[in-house]
Amino acid sequence: MMTRLKKVFLWFITIVLFLAISLFLYGYFQLKDRHPDYHVDLSIKSGTPGDLKLGFSAQSITPEIIDTWTDVNGDAQYKEEDGDTYQDNNNNGQFDAYWIAGFSHKRAANGINDKLWARTMVIDDGATRIAIVAIDAIGFGNDDVIAAKKLIPKESGITYSIITSSHTHESPDLLGLWGESNFKSGINPDYMELVRTQIAKSVAEAVKNLRPAKLKVAQDLSGALPMLGDTRQPEVYDEGLRLIQAVDLEADTTLGTLLSWANHPETVWSDNLLITSDFPHYFRDGIENGVYDGDSLVAKGLGGIAVYVNGAIGGLMTTHPSTPIHHPFTEEELLEPTFAKVEAQGKELALLSLAALDSSQHWIAQSSIALEAKSIALPLDNPLFRLAAFLGVLDRGMVGWMKMRSEVAAWTMGPISFIHMPGEIYPEIINGGVEAPEGQDFSIQPQEIPPLREVMPGDFKFVVGLSNDMIGYIVPKSQWDKAAPFTYGDEDGPYGEINSVGPETAPILHREVMNLLSRLDENAN
Repeated sequence: MMTRLKKVFLWFITIVLFLAISLFLYGYFQLKDRHPDYHVDLSIKSGTPGDLKLGFSAQSITPEIIDTWTDVNGDAQYKEEDGDTYQDNNNNGQFDAYWIAGFSHKRAANGINDKLWARTMVIDDGATRIAIVAIDAIGFGNDDVIAAKKLIPKESGITYSIITSSHTHESPDLLGLWGESNFKSGINPDYMELVRTQIAKSVAEAVKNLRPAKLKVAQDLSGALPMLGDTRQPEVYDEGLRLIQAVDLEADTTLGTLLSWANHPETVWSDNLLITSDFPHYFRDGIENGVYDGDSLVAKGLGGIAVYVNGAIGGLMTTHPSTPIHHPFTEEELLEPTFAKVEAQGKELALLSLAALDSSQHWIAQSSIALEAKSIALPLDNPLFRLAAFLGVLDRGMVGWMKMRSEVAAWTMGPISFIHMPGEIYPEIINGGVEAPEGQDFSIQPQEIPPLREVMPGDFKFVVGLSNDMIGYIVPKSQWDKAAPFTYGDEDGPYGEINSVGPETAPILHREVMNLLSRLDENAN
């Protein structure tokens, strides 16, 4: 009897050890560092102002939607239990879905409204060459950013590249979090490879298109505010339009224009099943081709390639269905989340931007780039993100125990300065207004002070979010609020923390960017 019990016990121990070892190896494989050879610590001092060259490129990252489907009850979620059916247009016996990122799971794309792009601006001062690539995506994780960077040809001579996402909520999932269930990644591997390849191609083409250029810089710091809503107190916005137009010195034609504004591209909202970049499509089109009222040209376009980058959109900055868009020509107040509303918004943004550029007299003929960039490690405290990473839904490697690699950067060129943040940073960290409200989870005063834009040098201060990573919301620690009682007398917890890496993220990023700005200042003196 004892011998039999001993055998059973030994078998039990063996099985437990086997399962434990298997679980350890699985976890190690899922969480291992994908790019142990990658680390950024750049410090480039500004030199003697020299001639500038600019190059632009636009490469499509539009998916090919083959299989479509019928949404029986109109809930914008593919559910066979509801009677939803798909059209097997390639006759392979399975639903080849592109899962749309943002809002909810199971939102399968049912067609294309407008193309998605990887649009690049390359700027070269003769010594330093920076590439800014803006992709129409909800976000692009640092591991995939690095994989795309490694595909950029070395002969392109890029000193530093920034890959930033527009954060459109109507594009294929590139983070894995919006698949057909909570436990299945929404990433299509072939589409991911296409995006990486097109990013590299866009940079290489922009380098080939480099031309001697001068820059016109402009801003409208208040005109776009009526198109924004802030869904979380305190109400702080990053409403300014900031613009850079590159003009060919010899041909006197526009090579391209960088457009910066801070808002979630989700105006068409959650029931939409068509792939679209949302308002950036109509914004860019108006800048390039002009703004039309029907067939009548109202404002002439600049030509070239327009590149849209997003700003401080945490909080969150959005054009909610309750936020009206004033149609610039019909005088209508559009509330319903339709493409008519999105188009009106894009046209209004284009009109404001064209007017700002037309009235600007700020030209840069010669300049020099100063650049600071650094890899950092952020603690992954969010238990849902940890589980998603372990399961491979969030395909993300770690550089230490539950620490994610990310990246920050800052650079200047004459009166222009840029900082690049790896997620959806709250505007109060950028522009001021961080609070310590009653009900906060941490009994502390505001940590992320002074406001970063206050410290940035120059007259034109660009803050680009979702740069070289997507880590979710960057919430001021003194406003962190997951546990009751909730701040501002709310009955429920605010949105943001559930899609944040953790409460230490904002203080760490603020400190790291302050250090970069300090290094820029030291190098300038």
